[in-house]
Amino acid sequence: MEKKTKLTISGSAKKSIKNIEIAKTQSKNAVVIEKQTGKFPNRGGSFRPNPGKPKPTSSFSRGTGIKPSFAPKSPPITNDFERRKLAEQRATKRLKGDSDGKDKKTLKSGTKKRELKLTVSRALSDEIEARERSLASVKRARLKENKNLSKDQNQESLKPVKRDINIPEAITVRELANRMAEQSSNVIKYLFGMGVTVTINQTLAADTAEFLVKEFGHNPIREEKAEEIIQKIKATRVENLKNRPPIVTVMGHVDHGKTSVLDVLRSANVVSGEFGGITQHIGAYQIESQDNKLTFIDTPGHAAFTEMRARGSKLTDVVVLVVAADDGVKPQTIESIKHAKAANVPIVVAINKCDLPDADPQKIKNQLLEHELVAEDLSGDTLMVEISAKTKLNLDKLVESIILQAEILDLKTDYESKATGIVLESKIDVGRGPVATIIVTTGTLKKGDFFVSGLKWGKVRAIINDKGKNIDEASPSTPVEILGINGAAKAGDDFIVLESEKEAKTLSENRAEETKDGKNPLTFATQESAFSDKSSEELNLIIKSDVHGSSEAIKNAISQIKHDEVKPKIILADIGMVTETDVTLAKASNAVLIAFNVKPSKEAKKLAENEKIKISSYNIIYEVLDYIKQKMSGLLTPDVQETIIGSAQILEIFKVSGAGKVAGSKITEGEITSTSDVRIIRDGAIIYTGKVGTIFREKNQVKQVSDGQECGITVKDYMDFQKNDTIEAFSVTSTERSI
Repeated sequence: MEKKTKLTISGSAKKSIKNIEIAKTQSKNAVVIEKQTGKFPNRGGSFRPNPGKPKPTSSFSRGTGIKPSFAPKSPPITNDFERRKLAEQRATKRLKGDSDGKDKKTLKSGTKKRELKLTVSRALSDEIEARERSLASVKRARLKENKNLSKDQNQESLKPVKRDINIPEAITVRELANRMAEQSSNVIKYLFGMGVTVTINQTLAADTAEFLVKEFGHNPIREEKAEEIIQKIKATRVENLKNRPPIVTVMGHVDHGKTSVLDVLRSANVVSGEFGGITQHIGAYQIESQDNKLTFIDTPGHAAFTEMRARGSKLTDVVVLVVAADDGVKPQTIESIKHAKAANVPIVVAINKCDLPDADPQKIKNQLLEHELVAEDLSGDTLMVEISAKTKLNLDKLVESIILQAEILDLKTDYESKATGIVLESKIDVGRGPVATIIVTTGTLKKGDFFVSGLKWGKVRAIINDKGKNIDEASPSTPVEILGINGAAKAGDDFIVLESEKEAKTLSENRAEETKDGKNPLTFATQESAFSDKSSEELNLIIKSDVHGSSEAIKNAISQIKHDEVKPKIILADIGMVTETDVTLAKASNAVLIAFNVKPSKEAKKLAENEKIKISSYNIIYEVLDYIKQKMSGLLTPDVQETIIGSAQILEIFKVSGAGKVAGSKITEGEITSTSDVRIIRDGAIIYTGKVGTIFREKNQVKQVSDGQECGITVKDYMDFQKNDTIEAFSVTSTERSI
């Protein structure tokens, strides 16, 4: 705190008047005020009398006054009060006039300390100002102002912000809380209050999310489903329609000659390329006949390939049902008829193998009557052609029937629009990566198009037709292979061409989000499940196959194998060759590794040998199923059957040196042998189970004693016999069980 110094005019009135008289004789600017000695110590200012023009020694920062120079003491003069006042006024006027021309360079730092001190001239000045606020005071005031300002802003910001929240079909609690800018714990707490137990990663349905958004005071906006967007894209335009080739699916029972008929039509040999002579893939081919193009889809006839057949029938315009004349209507034939009827597709029946001696086409026609397929010669509307793939009998008639049926349907589509299609099959090819076999349904597919297929997307890098040639564009009803997809698409997925890469990416991501729904459903522990002691064994399986359709078929067939004690559990079902990762996974999960129509890589083979893991390779589907059943049977506990051979009553107990305690017994029923398993029963309770040690009869060791005979029996590791105990002999037989 600065020490306040009071400045007073010292001396008597006489002295003061004397000073005024001296001042008069000096220059205009000088005023003499006697300084009291010892009152002001020298603080760096100069004290020099100047008889001429005195130099100003200080300046006031706030205004007007200048400190006068101090003159030496003078002898006192008689005084009067008014004269003194007048002198002070004159001095003040002189100081005012002088302040304009002051020289700033002559200021010294020492005088600054006196700036705020009161002098007579400052006290008498009209322009004296109030003391200026200190920097600290200004700073405090500013802080206070900012504080009040931020307080107002906080109050404004505390008002709830209403946001527009986009709600997809499925959303996690965390994501919903982030979108609402709320704490996840608040959302969970609210759900707890409603009686719903959730975790932060739990998926909520759109309706629940919408309710929560409203409750938290926001505006819910339902996102458009990916499927709805796709439906809009798929909505076909009516203008510029042109005729397109019909898509024909060949269906029928296994070994009835479907592929052979197609081979003859397209002059190729596919059967020889299929293992075991049965089709296990879905194939698509295009043939030209009398200037008409026909697209054929060949489906497998084996029972396991239901999904493939269903897929073929959904896509098709006409179904050709192949029935062997010597075999008749079989289960898969009936299933194919059902698929065709479900898809509301016309059926053309091809009765094959009519060249065989025991062929009976009429019998086939009669059998088909049961399934509401009435031949034209029986006043029906189903075209039936008797053919032979071997001798090429009536194959031209079959093609004519298909073309006729297609003309009745009047198949037209838009060639100019963006292409859409259906994935028939997909695989991962070594060197080419993921490959999808598709049939274009509308529009023209071009190289460089961006597309979405199921959860995958990509850019068409190459289009390969059924003859293996690279083409630049594919018109409707053309079966082609597509390269450039970012992963293996699922068979049966749609294929949609979009404007840009961004659209394709966004749509595939949206679909992936929607499929997350129900990925982690809550499982509730019931009283039955909590206290049930039934624990079933699981056979872990890793299945690698060549194409997606085969993988799907194997999965479905495995899911049909049901048993109370053993369950098959598919850890991984993928396409492509067996890799090191698969072997490592098989080791970690103790799984059976099955390769269907694929080979393991060199590294995987080496690792499997080192880890002693067997890679089971198969080419025919029913061999895979038999192998899995056999493996599952190995996990079953064998059937244990126990049969009682005989029993004996203990009458007396003897101590024999070397043998210990011997139970003197009488065989009451059956027989006891020296190798029998026995149990000691006392008062109806089993005391001990073990094996017979030795059997004595009349001091001789014997191997067997029969009903009614008396003998001495020792039991291995047991001596604590008592009278009237029962010794029961039994044998155990275990039989292996199979599924």
